[in-house]
Amino acid sequence: MTVLSAQGIDKSYGVESVLRQISFNVQAGERIGIVGPNGAGKSTLLSILAGELTPDNGQVYLAPGLKVGYLQQQNDLKSALTVYEELLQTFRPLIEMETDLNQLTQQIADLAGRPGNHESLLRRYESLTTEYEDRGGYRFRSDIRGMLSSLAFPESMYDQPVSLLSGGERTRLALAGLLLRKPDLLLLDEPTNHLDIGMLAWLEQYLRAYDGTILLVSHDRYFLDQTITRILEIDQHRLTDFSGNYTFYRQQKEDLYTIELRHYQNQVKELQRQHDMIRRFKQHGTEKLAKRARSRERRLAGQERPTAPARAGGSIRFRFRQNYASGSDVLAADQVTKAFPAPGGERRLFNRLNLDLKRGERVCLVGANGIGKTTLLRILAGQLPPDDGQIRHGHNVQIAYYDQEQRALTDSHSVLEELHQAYRLYSETEIRSWLGRFLFSGDDVLKTVAVLSGGEKARLSLLKLMLAGANFLIMDEPTNHLDLAARDVFETALLDYPGTILAVSHDRYFLNRVANRIIELTDQGLVSFAGGYDYYMEKRQSIDSGRDYLRELHEQNHPDTSAVAGNPPAGQEDMPTERERKLEQRRKAKSEDASRRRRTREIARLEEEIHRLEAVIADLEEQIGRPEIAADYEQLTELAADLEETKISLDAVYNDWGKLH
Repeated sequence: MTVLSAQGIDKSYGVESVLRQISFNVQAGERIGIVGPNGAGKSTLLSILAGELTPDNGQVYLAPGLKVGYLQQQNDLKSALTVYEELLQTFRPLIEMETDLNQLTQQIADLAGRPGNHESLLRRYESLTTEYEDRGGYRFRSDIRGMLSSLAFPESMYDQPVSLLSGGERTRLALAGLLLRKPDLLLLDEPTNHLDIGMLAWLEQYLRAYDGTILLVSHDRYFLDQTITRILEIDQHRLTDFSGNYTFYRQQKEDLYTIELRHYQNQVKELQRQHDMIRRFKQHGTEKLAKRARSRERRLAGQERPTAPARAGGSIRFRFRQNYASGSDVLAADQVTKAFPAPGGERRLFNRLNLDLKRGERVCLVGANGIGKTTLLRILAGQLPPDDGQIRHGHNVQIAYYDQEQRALTDSHSVLEELHQAYRLYSETEIRSWLGRFLFSGDDVLKTVAVLSGGEKARLSLLKLMLAGANFLIMDEPTNHLDLAARDVFETALLDYPGTILAVSHDRYFLNRVANRIIELTDQGLVSFAGGYDYYMEKRQSIDSGRDYLRELHEQNHPDTSAVAGNPPAGQEDMPTERERKLEQRRKAKSEDASRRRRTREIARLEEEIHRLEAVIADLEEQIGRPEIAADYEQLTELAADLEETKISLDAVYNDWGKLH
């Protein structure tokens, strides 16, 4: 069944055309990703489909009665409510039904023992109760709590006014409200922005199980691989339809490029063959052959010259070089501590962290939002001093730092000036040539940095990083603001780079492709994993079970505790022995196992209680529906009161059950 159809969509802004003759159909249950270069019109198309923007030409058709939910990329949610109250608004009809049910219950109680036919009132109560239950009336509050928890809103934030939330928090809250409404068609514009890795994994699982249809714009390639089965690419104002996820789309794109390149090469060969024949005809000097040569020349003059196909990523090219190699030891961080002032005291981000990096390693730092990754990166790059501990750089180490906030760029400079100020030994011609390779052409080089888009600033910063010739690249979210093609080219350049890399990233495709070691920053310290993202997730899940995780944290943050029992390091005589540590680890593991068993038993108990209460409710409702009960108002009132009390108990049990999941 077709739920959405776009036919002949055109959209321009002034004289600049964005979309031309865009047409496609969407079937019920499809999961579709919209991709393309920055500025191609992806968000514009999504806004048109949502009815927020009117196309210049063309039509959008929606199936009758289709409920559409739209998440904008920049969500400026305005509300005078608290976080919890805002999501309660999603269930306003159920709250109104609760009010009606309470009023009906009171009316039934007030009429108890009074003469008259109250059958219509009872039928209305029964009908409303059934509708309330069918629409999730007994679980919507626990659904709200579960959704808030999954999107990193702790209970301490439930009463926080929406007006005080950050931009990222408002976007996450808008996403929570949208998912709770469960529309038939989800239109999502960059839904993974502001989500950490844990939230991304949850959202992927949620969308894979979603009953409706999904159309989304995203630069998160791993997310597209996990959730999407069809790709719509917008490039050069036109739309191309691909089946499969992102990885399959990339392969299809490469296959198309190969076919187009072969066709171009054949055209060039044929053109060369025609020119050779013309030359030979002219060499013979006969009038007949000369006429044939002129005829062929006229025919060739009327033909379009073959154009080489463009590879994904346009003409942008990255190649990171190093002026000289560093020593084997690149960086050593010893007992690094950092805290910031906070209301009521200070907030300690991390305490006594230890880290070693060797030449040629490609290390990615991951962790929850707000855990302190960017702060640690700035400390390691020498941008910020630690409160305690030491940072040592190895022999011949030259650092280049990429800041996701682009603080190293000067807003008042032109693009040309920004590069010339940093690299005065290059001539203007050379600088313009470099800028051209990074898609700054013509008058683009005269734009001031202040007016550049996020993607343009990212490209300029990466160009400065490339020209630095450093042997140690420290980068904070380097793929942010890059389109999909540019990310692929950038990652290929990093794989060819002979130096050392330390990067913070939420881009799991980047983590899988580039990293040969992942380090997770947690509340308890640093944990290192050899390999990319998939290996990290597999290992992380096993470590989360208990003993290995605790041991790895302890050994990495307290390396000296490996001393032989009975002969502790000087000044550390009270340090526990190896045997004591193992006993403590076993005790903690047993405690965690016991806690998990208690949780499992409690879940089973609550599920049994839910089953029992639902059976009681079904029995009470069956009794209320009997004709002999309807004639006995006193008994009817008692049963109605019992029914309401049992439903309240069921709601409470559902809440307890929801907290354990």
